[in-house]
Amino acid sequence: MANRLKTEVDHFNSQPRNFRVLTFTNMIYALVLPVIDTFMAAYIMRSTHGDLTKVVIYQLTIYTGIPLTFLLNGFLLQHFNIRKLYSAGMMLSGISMIYMMSLSELDVVGLGIAGLIMGLSFGFYWANRDVLALAITNDSNRNYYYGMETLFYTIIAVVVPICIGFFIDSRSGADSKQSAYVMITGAVFIITIAASIMCFRGTFTNPPQKKYVFFKFHPLWYKLLTLASLKGLAQGFLVTAPAMLILKFFGNEGALGSATSIGAVIAALIMYILGRISKPSDRIKIFATGLLLFAAGAAINGVLYSQLGVVIFILMLLIAKPLMDLAYFPIQFQVIDIVSKIENRNEYAYILNHEAGLYVGRFLGAATFLVMARFGSADIALRYAVVIIGVLQLCSIFVGRQIIAQGKKIMPEAEREIDDSRVMEKVSEAIA
Repeated sequence: MANRLKTEVDHFNSQPRNFRVLTFTNMIYALVLPVIDTFMAAYIMRSTHGDLTKVVIYQLTIYTGIPLTFLLNGFLLQHFNIRKLYSAGMMLSGISMIYMMSLSELDVVGLGIAGLIMGLSFGFYWANRDVLALAITNDSNRNYYYGMETLFYTIIAVVVPICIGFFIDSRSGADSKQSAYVMITGAVFIITIAASIMCFRGTFTNPPQKKYVFFKFHPLWYKLLTLASLKGLAQGFLVTAPAMLILKFFGNEGALGSATSIGAVIAALIMYILGRISKPSDRIKIFATGLLLFAAGAAINGVLYSQLGVVIFILMLLIAKPLMDLAYFPIQFQVIDIVSKIENRNEYAYILNHEAGLYVGRFLGAATFLVMARFGSADIALRYAVVIIGVLQLCSIFVGRQIIAQGKKIMPEAEREIDDSRVMEKVSEAIA
């Protein structure tokens, strides 16, 4: 066992320095993600007496701010080092939470402003994270990179939700629980500072400054945009759906922490092993498995709509989501590698445009929930919207297969230039 662990550590240490720095930076920032994704929804529900629509409205304003920030980030990269923008994104998440805690009443305007600030945070974080991940990896080690990240994320997802949930539940009274959320927000801000410091230990450079706004693309890219929209459907409100379901059926943050942690250790090990041993040719199988698990969990929750249904759904989601991400991001980056060389464009142009595809899906996903809640009820929306989205996402399997098949056909056209660019990256790293 010790020898096996040493082998894995040696393999990680054999990766380029920037690979390791970015992984550690994301690992530190991962400590705040459960707070942002889950407990902010719980805070909104507690403060608005269980108003599910306000949770979704908050989420929608976040997703509106993200693509706008991607566009702004492209301009700012011409004037600021990418490390500063990446750090700013992480720290803005703490500022958004501080602003929300300062509100005496969570009305739509206040939630909208807090959501837009969080959208700025996610926009700077994800735009620059994608640029850096694309630069420090290649098609052969991307499965390992995302497997490693998922290992950290899921282990953290075991510890953080349990600690925070029981910390909040240990307080009695509304004022005491409010102060608990304030202390958690302070801790989040400190962690974002630590992640920013780690980021500056890397020698990251900005992408080449070229035009990055385009409206016509290679046919392969349009297929990826379709895949992005299908992915965005689930993100529209499923980030907060587990919190809404758990608080509805279990009623407290402690249960929220426990339920979101069950099975996370198993998921972490599965993702790391898959990332370590899987090949690029395995991605569609991994992707399809995640989509089928998600759809099955959504269907079970829709049929049972009970405590048991919620637990089963979350357990399956804990495994399904990282499976989908483990396959999706390498597919996305491989397509960017190919079409950016064919069209001779800045890779950031595709990262920016990809976010527009995600936003279309996110908007439709959130709108599905809001329309069902408006003309039916919040329970109907919470019970059936996830089923509809889970079924629709199964189309991603067929789109993913088309992307991989078409990518193989046109790969020779771009392969030589991709290989040459990777050689230059290695030379630059060695010099640095």
